Amino acid sequence: MERNWSARAALVWLALVVSFAALAQTAPPLTTASPESVGMSSQRLAKINAALKKEVADGSFRGAVVMVARKGKLVYQDAVGMQTADAPMRQDTVFRIYSMTKPLVSVAAMMLVEDGRIQLTDPVGKFLPGFDKMQVSIASKSAEGTAYNTVAAERPMTVQDLLRHTSGLAYGEITQNAPVKEGLEKAGVYRKDLDYEGRGMTGPEQVERLATVPLAFHPGTTWHYSLSSDVLGRVVEAATGKRLSEFLQERLFRPLKMRDTAFSVPQAKLARLAEPLETDRFSGRPNKLIDVSAPPKNDSGGAGAVSTAGDYLRFSQMLLNGGSLDGARVMSRTTVRLMTSDHLGSFINQPVQPGELLLGTKGYSFGLGFAVRQADGVGGVPGSAGEFMWAGYAGTYFFVDPKEQLTAVLMTQAPSPNRAYFRKMLKQLVYQSIVD
Repeated sequence: MERNWSARAALVWLALVVSFAALAQTAPPLTTASPESVGMSSQRLAKINAALKKEVADGSFRGAVVMVARKGKLVYQDAVGMQTADAPMRQDTVFRIYSMTKPLVSVAAMMLVEDGRIQLTDPVGKFLPGFDKMQVSIASKSAEGTAYNTVAAERPMTVQDLLRHTSGLAYGEITQNAPVKEGLEKAGVYRKDLDYEGRGMTGPEQVERLATVPLAFHPGTTWHYSLSSDVLGRVVEAATGKRLSEFLQERLFRPLKMRDTAFSVPQAKLARLAEPLETDRFSGRPNKLIDVSAPPKNDSGGAGAVSTAGDYLRFSQMLLNGGSLDGARVMSRTTVRLMTSDHLGSFINQPVQPGELLLGTKGYSFGLGFAVRQADGVGGVPGSAGEFMWAGYAGTYFFVDPKEQLTAVLMTQAPSPNRAYFRKMLKQLVYQSIVD
């Protein structure tokens, strides 16, 4: 009898542990409040749900999660559609965030600036062998076509160049410079069959191979979206002697209680991983995303992380708070201000502006890891001067507006050519909900 009682007690205890674990997973990422208590309208916020349901019904994406916070309070959270073909979308669904990894590694680098271990003006070659003597592929056009000539870089790329994408590096998926594209493909950091997948080599291998590929521009001359954040991750590793994921876990993810943010998804969480529709509605092409079910050989600071809407909302709220959240300070407010200021000025060429790449509209410059809005006007979307944001290839997006004390996160898994439309849609629907 005593043995049976002990067995039943053990089962009850196990059930309680499982229940509490489930509650912890679904607990709101921030303290909740009614929209009206922070100057927003519940009725107007409900338009987000209607818009997302329409897009799901139309086949734009399988499902989505949205979270909105104002004045430090979570006022809207919604999970719409399906996570996979068989499972409904959940608020704790895990997503591949691709380029929304960039703000994370940018914060990691700035933590090391605060520690005195890195300076923004440090040459990258101080940390990574081979990056002190880079070559640049220069295009010249004539009636016969485009010719390329390789010359020595006018100056070394710096850590600041990596943070603001003025390093001269490129993405094989984006660059039109033929020798650069060919070099990136040969180096294994650009694959024609799978976008933004360069995790099949170790960090040292990536550094060695990239150092042999010519740059697309002289460092410090042109804003060009690129592998800069991947190289920045290698700088973090060189400066700390730790793997990027390890450093981020210690200094950012654990202090902010970002429990589901990592560079792969463990077996126990794979049932929460979102998957895209088989085919994109707008391009008609198959949707192909990186495999995050096993740890990669290198932690891609540009496109390798996974996260949840709740985790990323905590990260963005930390930035909005000036570097702290729930008593945990990870950065100084002065560092956040530096990161979210304009770092392009009038002396950096911008063939394509950051806002054009992200939203299809002018009005945004670039800071140290984020697009930064320069004025209330100009941009073809609502927002305020000083607002900052970024997004991911597979349909993720976030923005932070310090003036309005507002932040929002959109998570989908839809690498669609129409993803800028969904970013703008969310932005418009969030801002129209402000009524104070």
